[in-house]
Amino acid sequence: MKRLWIVLAIVMISGFVVLGWIGTRIYQEMPPIPDRVVTSDGQVIIAGGDIAIGQSVWQAMGGMEVGSIWGHGSYVAPDWTADWLHRECEFMLNSWSTSQFGQPYDSAQPEQQAALRERLKQLVRSNTFDVRTNTLTIDAARAKAFEANQKYYADIFSNGRAGFAIPKGAQTDPVKLHQLGSFFFWTAWASAANRPGGTVSYTSNWPHEPLVGNIATGEAVVWTGVSLMMLLASIGGFVWYYAAWPPVDPVEPVPATDPILKWKATASQAATLKFFVVVAALFLLQILTGAITAHYGVEGDGLYGIPLSRWLPYSITRTWHLQTGLFWIATSWLAAGLFIGPLISNKEPRGQRLGVNLLFLALLIVVAGSLAGEYLSVHNQMTEANSFYWGHQGWEYLDLGRVWQAGLFIGLLLWLFLMLRVIIPALREKGEHRQLVLVFALSAGAIALFYGAGLMYGRNTHISMVEYWRWWVVHLWVEGFFEVFATAVIAFVFARLGLIHPKLAAEASLAAGAIYLAGGIIGTNHHLYFSGTPTAALAWGATFSALEVVPLLMIGYQAMHDLRVSRSAVWVAKYKWPVYFFIAVAFWNLVGAGLFGFMINPPIALYYMQGLNTTAVHAHGALFGVYGMLGIGLTLMCLRALMADQEWKEGLLKFSFWSMNIGLLLMMLLSLLPVGLLQTWASVQNGYWYARSPEFMGTGLMTTLRWLRVPGDTLFAIGAIAFVLFIFGLKFGYFVKPTMESQEALASAKAAD
Repeated sequence: MKRLWIVLAIVMISGFVVLGWIGTRIYQEMPPIPDRVVTSDGQVIIAGGDIAIGQSVWQAMGGMEVGSIWGHGSYVAPDWTADWLHRECEFMLNSWSTSQFGQPYDSAQPEQQAALRERLKQLVRSNTFDVRTNTLTIDAARAKAFEANQKYYADIFSNGRAGFAIPKGAQTDPVKLHQLGSFFFWTAWASAANRPGGTVSYTSNWPHEPLVGNIATGEAVVWTGVSLMMLLASIGGFVWYYAAWPPVDPVEPVPATDPILKWKATASQAATLKFFVVVAALFLLQILTGAITAHYGVEGDGLYGIPLSRWLPYSITRTWHLQTGLFWIATSWLAAGLFIGPLISNKEPRGQRLGVNLLFLALLIVVAGSLAGEYLSVHNQMTEANSFYWGHQGWEYLDLGRVWQAGLFIGLLLWLFLMLRVIIPALREKGEHRQLVLVFALSAGAIALFYGAGLMYGRNTHISMVEYWRWWVVHLWVEGFFEVFATAVIAFVFARLGLIHPKLAAEASLAAGAIYLAGGIIGTNHHLYFSGTPTAALAWGATFSALEVVPLLMIGYQAMHDLRVSRSAVWVAKYKWPVYFFIAVAFWNLVGAGLFGFMINPPIALYYMQGLNTTAVHAHGALFGVYGMLGIGLTLMCLRALMADQEWKEGLLKFSFWSMNIGLLLMMLLSLLPVGLLQTWASVQNGYWYARSPEFMGTGLMTTLRWLRVPGDTLFAIGAIAFVLFIFGLKFGYFVKPTMESQEALASAKAAD
């Protein structure tokens, strides 16, 4: 056991040293933001501060929920970086060709086109930023292209564009539209201008744009090869490890009866019931907003003819779809921790129920306040400053305003306090459970504290640094420490039920934590390949993100263990469906997080795939398939323990399980995956801009494939609604076959709450 603790400590310390060092490199080498952009004859194109203000304008409108920047964001509208760059290039090529050859670029002779492309490449890739004056000087031709693009984008955001799911009046202020265009211009400039003294752009030549020589770098190819070698070597090592591991005989037989039956629910445990009801309600809201969001992909300004975008534009429905998903998943996990706490120490501190109820109230305030603020921000009811603090931050997964974000962090600290005060007595006791309790306590601490990384950037922070800290939350907090916490929770539940020895549970949790974090901490950088970061982020991210996949490929061992556990005794059958959801987590860890995650993670793959529907395949398979299924499993496990002496009517729950899993698989295989692969082909063949363009996405084949989401989405939604009905039914006494003892226990729990 001591050896495992040492390994975990080494993994975490070394991982964060590397991650911190890369953060300093990003800060030192991120693309400069000029105070002014002028032409060679001194004409001011962009005035001081307009680029930074333009970023704030973009954020207040929904930011990454309206198209994307550098490949990060939503999928319906274009990537503004790639689109601006391509339109800029086309404008200059046509202008030069008309001036020199009297005809548009497409009509010119091949040798004439080649000469114009070389001229364009030299112009766009030359870095004319002056560090001393903090001024960027551009050619007169590029200045004209800026004005043309400015008019084009002003028309989109003021008059709306159904194909992009942007409603009329998204932004009408001419000054703000100019600032917005200035920000788009800067992101395009940084994506093509060579770093000082180099031949690669600030974004490692992303996006793919053949017109200016933006092609995959040698580093992307080499480090992809290294990542594949690391993957194969690690898989081989794991196979040897499992083959050499001696068989473990059961230390003690499975109990003849359910140990939980001897436990009387405490007041704070009964108080967690309302958390799980909120989980179901938020899950339902996520499904509804997800259905509208998906439909906007084919009918951008309405829902089957209803002009819904006037009130609920795509940027709002997608924001709410993501935010409610994160809220209900996190709530289920936090509530599970609060429920399990008294089971760990076999006692409850005074005032614990009051703390749980205060946390519930704080949760409601944060959820309601953040959703309302996001709505007002997108509808231009706030200034950019107020939007950042109270409305919409514009960063995907961290959309909620800073005040609500800080409130959520305070809530997590309150949750940690409640957790520690209930489990500290168990930490003071010597015995086999102590090591497992310590793992549980440390993972709970990491969950509460690491969300604070999202507070490390400010309203005017450079987008490259925002991305660095944002992925600390999205990747490290969710994919890293929640994974460790969930492992510890499941291990403890099985130990408490007498299905696994506490020592083995602690060893398994420590080993799993070390394995997940070995690749996960440094692997955070695989999100940052093309976000204005140096090559170091690409090298480290590619190498260690490959290690993240390895434990997921071996996850079948855990799934089979859980299945055997569910069949180990007659009384264990009552926990069948919570365990089945844990088995689904193992499946989606392999498919959604493992296979589809690695499909897009290598640098050469992500260079062409970033921000396409291949990303959506991984996102749905990992976020809901893994963390959503886990949240549902934890919810059911806690409710099952709270009602251990009751028999459930599980027909609806069985239908829900299979409907959601099959529906999610159909959604991906019938629509998201083929759309994403065809987009990848378009990105390789013609450039990234084309893969996201209405010219390509509006073709008959792509429209048909997007409509093919309907069967899977419908089946999934029906299963989700069935789950919600089941949870509400339990709350009001349905789907239960009560006994006299169970009625008394439930009445006692309700009275305590």
